Amino acid sequence: MTTATATEVQNNFGKYLQMVQEGGEVVVLKNGKEAARLVSYEKSVSFLTDSLLGVLKGDYDDRAEREERMRKYEGAG
Repeated sequence: MTTATATEVQNNFGKYLQMVQEGGEVVVLKNGKEAARLVSYEKSVSFLTDSLLGVLKGDYDDRAEREERMRKYEGAG
């Protein structure tokens, strides 16, 4: 992973874009704080699908989840 200031990325965008296209990541700093992360499109899609794995497995039953939440709230009243 590479870290660069926003000004560096602005002035050398092609260089950082090439890094990302080759599979790297670039963390962009603004005023010394992490402001953004550049990753390839493929990596971002992979991250999103991995984070939704429980839902995508097919073992998610929205009706059962809704009923369970309703039972919790009915008992609270």
